[in-house]
Amino acid sequence: MNKLNPSIKHHLIIGVLLSLWIFAFAFFIKPFDDGILNFDWTHISISFSLIAFLCYSVVTILQKTIYQKIMKWSIGLEIITLLFFHLLYLVVTYIYYKSPIYNGLYTFFEFFSIIALKSVFILTPILILARKYTIKLIPVKEDVLTIYGDNKLDILKVNKSDLICITNSQNYVEIFFIQNGQLNSKLIRSSLKKIQKDLGF
Repeated sequence: MNKLNPSIKHHLIIGVLLSLWIFAFAFFIKPFDDGILNFDWTHISISFSLIAFLCYSVVTILQKTIYQKIMKWSIGLEIITLLFFHLLYLVVTYIYYKSPIYNGLYTFFEFFSIIALKSVFILTPILILARKYTIKLIPVKEDVLTIYGDNKLDILKVNKSDLICITNSQNYVEIFFIQNGQLNSKLIRSSLKKIQKDLGF
């Protein structure tokens, strides 16, 4: 993926969907039953899903900062972003798991191999698909010029890239443009000065 949608709003929506998926995973699969059967699964599922949302929010802000500095994105940066998210999520969830709230019994290696790897395999395809989909949400820049003449029926819509030139022709302007691969022209009653002011270039 060599494109990035830098919109924080779109990525926060991914973060919400991600946290809902982790909640369902933790609540129904119960992946870390380490002999302590008195876990409040609702509480721990909510906690782990909130951690996922916060970690993805941090990733969202960092990737936007990087993107604004270099103004490009690559597959390498995408892989680094996904690895950073998984690493951050692993560290924060392990710290929370070992905190006095749960006092989990798994060592870091056990936690990684039994719990974290499952979440990596489950979350990575979802993240890739969601991040690819956000690229489609990038707003398309308007490239169509609308040229108005003095008469109400004098309207021409043309792609900016297809505009060749506009010349003065007495009380009219003649607009030359490409349409269907052929050079066309249209006379519109207006002044060159007004057209220049309307188009802004």
